[in-house]
Amino acid sequence: MNTIQKHTAPAYSRTNKASALACSTCLNMNCLIKRNLNHLLNSEFTEAKRSIKCKKGQQFIMEGAPVNGLFFIMQGTVKVFRTGINGREQIVRFAKDGEIIGHRGFGTEEFYSIGAIALQDTILCYISKDILQRVLQESPKFSYDLMLFYANELNRSESKIKTISQMTVRERVIDTLLYIHRKFGDLRGYLNLPLSRKEYADFAGTTEEQVIRVFSLLKKEGLISAKGKKIGVPNVQALKNEISEHNYFLDS
Repeated sequence: MNTIQKHTAPAYSRTNKASALACSTCLNMNCLIKRNLNHLLNSEFTEAKRSIKCKKGQQFIMEGAPVNGLFFIMQGTVKVFRTGINGREQIVRFAKDGEIIGHRGFGTEEFYSIGAIALQDTILCYISKDILQRVLQESPKFSYDLMLFYANELNRSESKIKTISQMTVRERVIDTLLYIHRKFGDLRGYLNLPLSRKEYADFAGTTEEQVIRVFSLLKKEGLISAKGKKIGVPNVQALKNEISEHNYFLDS
């Protein structure tokens, strides 16, 4: 228990409290809180919400720390990961504005099974577990929407596990490129989420060497362009055609 407490403290002490950010003036309509604001105005939910600033590269959820609340991304990009065999990092997903982080352990009185790091300066909205549990009892609409969120998450996870296991390394790398393009779009001809080759490998479930090899082949075939960490996808449909038999285009 002492070890867990040592891990938990830095997750919050290194973050900076942001200036008050009212849900009523927030423009992020993808947020579960914002969508249910009319049902939460009379509760302590929005009043108890904390706004936290994380700098690029800062870890705000420690894997193995006790679950004590949920994080909603107001602005920024986050890498969610788990530690696998021999301490190897496996990236579970990349999250952006309006998404929830740390929800998998909520309600089980256990520990975070994932860690989370800000990939750019990020503003988070944090709600404690105790407040959430009370509000879920008070607001059937919010509880229903959260239940649908969990159902969709489960469906995506099951589909991903089934499909990824049937893909070759090349197909997994292509699927990763399409996932990043679909979720974050383009910026001046390159994917709007610059990642290292290792991060591509950690998400695709392969090695950095294999990612470099596949990227090299895709460049020769004219399917991608590269400039440092930046990757361009000039022909998205051509990449989709390569993995079309898997019928897998989910934002998971």
